[in-house]
Amino acid sequence: MAVRIRLKKMGRKHRPFFRLCAMDSRSPRDGRVIEELGTYDPMVPETDARAILKGERIDYWLSVGAKPTPKVGVLIRKYGTDGSHLPQQTEAIERLGGRRAASIDAAKAAAASAPKPKMEPDPEEATEEAVAEEGTEETPVAETPVAETPVAEAPAAEAPAAEAPAAEKEPAKEEKSESSE
Repeated sequence: MAVRIRLKKMGRKHRPFFRLCAMDSRSPRDGRVIEELGTYDPMVPETDARAILKGERIDYWLSVGAKPTPKVGVLIRKYGTDGSHLPQQTEAIERLGGRRAASIDAAKAAAASAPKPKMEPDPEEATEEAVAEEGTEETPVAETPVAETPVAEAPAAEAPAAEAPAAEKEPAKEEKSESSE
């Protein structure tokens, strides 16, 4: 089996995302993988933070004869075990982490300082709140006596049931004859 290290496309329309995978060369691009070796997200704003690779596993697959595709070969040379862009990659990931944390903090501060709009209460919600407030008091519930019904024997119960459908069928036949005239 010829093993290739290539990109498997994931994500959605207009938002691509790739996984770096060891795959059989005969399998389709998005088909069955042998092992996932990393990710590549071209939508990340920092160029050097786009690829995250498992260097040791990539080295193993290269040592047993797996061939990378041209794009994957470039990613391995830049971000593999002895990659040429590893220091830039760590700096870019730190910048992204800081930028993301700063934007999250700014969003939380904006949400906290924004005045909450007053909305008219929904009439259904108002009645539910009133019921909930009134529900704290115990209201006595009138108990209704349950009448005991005698249990009829099985043969007696079946006999009237058998007569009822026969009585219902006869008027239906009469109605059909009247409607056809």
